[in-house]
Amino acid sequence: MPRFSIIVPVFKVQGFLRECLDSVLGQSFTDLEVIAVDDCSPDGSGAILDEYAARDPRMKAVHLPENVGLGRARNAGLPHARGDYVLFLDSDDRYTPGLLRAVADRLDVTRDPDILVFDHVRTHWWGRGGRSDAAGLLEQAGTSTFSIRDHPEYLRLFLVAWNKAYRRDFFLGHSFQYQPGLYEDAPVTYQTMVTAERIACLDRVGVEYRQRRQGAITRTPGRRHFEIFEQYEGLFAFLAERPGLDWARPLLFERALDHMLFALARPERVLRGDRREFYRRTRAFYRKHVPPGFVPPRESRRTELRLLAVAPHRAHAALGALRRVRRALGSRKLRLRNVVARRIMRCWYRLQSKRALDPNLVVYSAGHSRAVNGDPYAIHARAAELAPHLRGVWVVRPEAVELLPPGTEHVTLGSWRYYRVMARAKYWVNNRNWAGDLVKRPGAVHVHTHQGTPLKYMALDLLDRPGARHGTDVRAMLRRSDRWDVSLVANRYSEEIWQRAYPCHFTSLRSGSPRNDVLVRGGTARAAEVRDRLGIQPSETVLLYAPTLRDYRKGGHVWRVDLETLAGSLGPGHRLLVRLHPSLARHHERALLLGDLHRRGTLTDVTDEPHVEDVMLASDALITDYSALMFDYACLDRPIVVHADDWAAHLAARGAYFDITAEPPGHVTRSEEELAKVLVSGAWRDAESNRLRGAFRERFCEYDDGRAAERVVRQVLLGEPADSVAGGDGGVVNIPAAADRSARLPEYS
Repeated sequence: MPRFSIIVPVFKVQGFLRECLDSVLGQSFTDLEVIAVDDCSPDGSGAILDEYAARDPRMKAVHLPENVGLGRARNAGLPHARGDYVLFLDSDDRYTPGLLRAVADRLDVTRDPDILVFDHVRTHWWGRGGRSDAAGLLEQAGTSTFSIRDHPEYLRLFLVAWNKAYRRDFFLGHSFQYQPGLYEDAPVTYQTMVTAERIACLDRVGVEYRQRRQGAITRTPGRRHFEIFEQYEGLFAFLAERPGLDWARPLLFERALDHMLFALARPERVLRGDRREFYRRTRAFYRKHVPPGFVPPRESRRTELRLLAVAPHRAHAALGALRRVRRALGSRKLRLRNVVARRIMRCWYRLQSKRALDPNLVVYSAGHSRAVNGDPYAIHARAAELAPHLRGVWVVRPEAVELLPPGTEHVTLGSWRYYRVMARAKYWVNNRNWAGDLVKRPGAVHVHTHQGTPLKYMALDLLDRPGARHGTDVRAMLRRSDRWDVSLVANRYSEEIWQRAYPCHFTSLRSGSPRNDVLVRGGTARAAEVRDRLGIQPSETVLLYAPTLRDYRKGGHVWRVDLETLAGSLGPGHRLLVRLHPSLARHHERALLLGDLHRRGTLTDVTDEPHVEDVMLASDALITDYSALMFDYACLDRPIVVHADDWAAHLAARGAYFDITAEPPGHVTRSEEELAKVLVSGAWRDAESNRLRGAFRERFCEYDDGRAAERVVRQVLLGEPADSVAGGDGGVVNIPAAADRSARLPEYS
């Protein structure tokens, strides 16, 4: 008897069906059966089902003699189900990789509950959307089980059949059946949820819910949307037969009305000419089923529910019109308020700029003020030691305040204090450009640290790469870069690239990268603390996988390796750390797979670690593709593997200053098989790897001697001569001259 029976109703989906079936039959968890019900589909769907059934014994095709609709097609599959759990999947949707393994593990942990609910992501025809609104509830549940009577908030989970695994004995034992017509999911979902004694959740995106451009009945206006009333009449008939569920009546009454009013408000569902009748039917349902003493909950459509009891459709329509007017006025008022606020702030900034610069004030920012890390953080920490008289102030967005070390002075981006501090500060330190509304004052010194050694084309070199520079105004970028006085470089290669890509008014300081000081010095104690915090045993060999963005893919994210397979191939005594690019930290792809693998202990997701240096120190080797992280990691003199399976596509889309596959810091792999072979065989740390890394280090770690932050503090902030810090280049940085340069933008062709 299989663990799972997946029932797939099929009707006119031949263009999507193979993708759907492959997503199920290709799961890493194989103890399953697929029951595909051909609902007398007029296209080639039935033949596709027979083809799959002929080659995979886990697949069974059931052909119905006549079209019965989605709900009854699901019912037709139930007698064939033999699994412990029944799942439903619509044939134009698909499972995400690893879902069934995650479901099986959670069922084991929660001791086979009646229902297990998981998450989904909407996939629109133009691209993926975000996670569902229920993500917070799923996370909140953890590994506990509950009942709706104790936790009624879980009735707000998405009303569909395909985001749940039902224990077969529970589902069939209560004779749950989907009814004909539209909105067939709602009654069964509510019946099962209020009947179940034990419900569990899995905080994982399990289904890619396809929002088709055409053919979606829920977005096709017409009379079929009146079928919602029959569905909910069936639900309340179910309750009437079960007095033990009287406690659920007020909850389901509110949920039913909320669903009806939701449909009424959607022009893609209820036609304008039908709205009066739809509202009248909703009022009739209200009067028929309202529980004694019913009070709408605070989080519901409270005003609309109260209107249902006393007011005709014209009052409801007037309320909707009033809300639309309020939204329009509110939006216009907000835009006007923002314009006025910006003008007031600019006047405040100009007023503050008339005051003298504070020679002891230094402002820091990193990652567009969303982070407190990198080179600015290293410089700030070193300045606190060497120049305690300097006042360091961080510019941060509200969400980054919690990242600040306790007691760190800061201002919030866009606030009154922000503009006052920016107008008075002698020194500005940033690894990204400052906002365009800030005016460079004569005598102020702008230090730009960059974000590592560049491999991919940057700034001016992106002009002939329209895909890579989409959404980027190169001219505006260069105007802001004209405010730089000092550009930090870690090697002569970077110095040449920055001067080419940013033909602006700055002096290069051959300082090394301040954030790499800890890597050069070793940081053994810090590495041990990080490994302990991440739960890594001292004896474990740790490999860090750090992929970069893909400019040829919308959103920038592409999985180039199967993480579960990669982690499994490493064997006992190994740990795989995965760190996504910071811009992908909130990407839905992370929720699709990475979060679940982390929770299962397959790997460790370190994307949210605030300091990437900590992650590098904690690892024994780096696996990357084209990330600039490899240049920093080379300072550790530890093995690096470059996985370049899409180098040609990456090069065509973004461009590169040299061929990383020809001059790599270690072995290069071009397929997942090659990558696994290099890792399993131990070639990743052989003599050839050492030779390649040595040449790479000599070229790109040229000025990284562990004293880069001190060099910046002494030469830039304290004005000491270049020879005050041993190492580096020994050149003179003429800061006053740089600070007084004109910020005129040259013409660029």
